[in-house]
Amino acid sequence: MIQINNISFSYGETPVLENITMKFEPGRIYGLLGENGVGKTTLLTLLCGLKKVNSGEIAVDGTNPYKRKPGTLSSIFYLPDEVAPVRMTPEVYAANYGKYWESFDIAKFRTVMQEFENPLEHRMDRMSCGQLKKTYIAFALATNARYLLMDEPTNGLDIPSKAQFRSAVTRHTSEDSTIIISTHQVRDMENIIDPIVILDRRDVLLDASIQEITEKLFFDYGSELHLDAMYTEVIPGMAVQVVRNTTGQESKVSIEALFNAVHAHKEEIKAMFTKE
Repeated sequence: MIQINNISFSYGETPVLENITMKFEPGRIYGLLGENGVGKTTLLTLLCGLKKVNSGEIAVDGTNPYKRKPGTLSSIFYLPDEVAPVRMTPEVYAANYGKYWESFDIAKFRTVMQEFENPLEHRMDRMSCGQLKKTYIAFALATNARYLLMDEPTNGLDIPSKAQFRSAVTRHTSEDSTIIISTHQVRDMENIIDPIVILDRRDVLLDASIQEITEKLFFDYGSELHLDAMYTEVIPGMAVQVVRNTTGQESKVSIEALFNAVHAHKEEIKAMFTKE
C-alpha cells in the first residue's frame, strides 16, 4: 500500500501540494484528475522517489521511496507523459532495461506489443508518436511492478489504440497491483478507473470509489432540467446533470460531469465525501 501523510511540496517559493493525506490500496485502478498545474505529475514523481517532499512522509510498503532502495524501486514503474525515442529496437530496449525489475516478463512484452500491432523490429527513434507510446506502455505492463504510475498514457494514441490500452491494462495487470493513472482524457478511462481522486491546488477535493460516488450523487441523462443540479450540460437530445442522490437510485457516473460538479461545489463535495 502507498500511504501519504500530510505531505507538502513546492518549487522554490511556489507551493504545489500542501498537507495532502491519502492512501492508494492494492487491487485498484485509480484515476488521478485535476486541472493543469495542480500537482498530478509532481505527486507521481514523489511517489516513485524522483523528488523529495518538503514535509510529511510517503511510505511504499512502509519504505520511503526517496531512499531509492532497490527492492522498493523494483516494485514501482513510472511512465511519464513524454517518452524518449531511443536509438534501439523495442526488443533490445526490453532486454537491456527489463532486468531492473525482477519480475519483468519479456514474453508478456512481446504479447502486448503484438496486441498493440506494434513492430518489434523498428527502431524506437523512427516510430510514430503513438507507436513509441505503445512500446513504453507494453514495457510498463511487462515489468509486473506492484505499483504502476502512468502520466497521461493515452496522449498520442488514436481511437483504436486507446481501446487496446484499456484492454491491455485490464488483462495484463494482477489483481493485487496498484495502478494510478493521471489523465485529462477522462472519457478514455471512464470504464476502467475506480476510485476517483480529484486534486485542486494544494488540496484533495475528492477521493472516493464509484460506489461511494453513486450513493451520494445521481447522474441524470434525461431531458427534464433540475433546478437544484450541481452541474448541468445540455447536449443534443438530452442534458447530463449531477444532483444529490436522495432516493438511493443507481446511475452511471459521467466522470467529466463529476469533475465539473466537484469544481463548481468544492466545499460542499468535500463535506459530502469526508470520511469519518
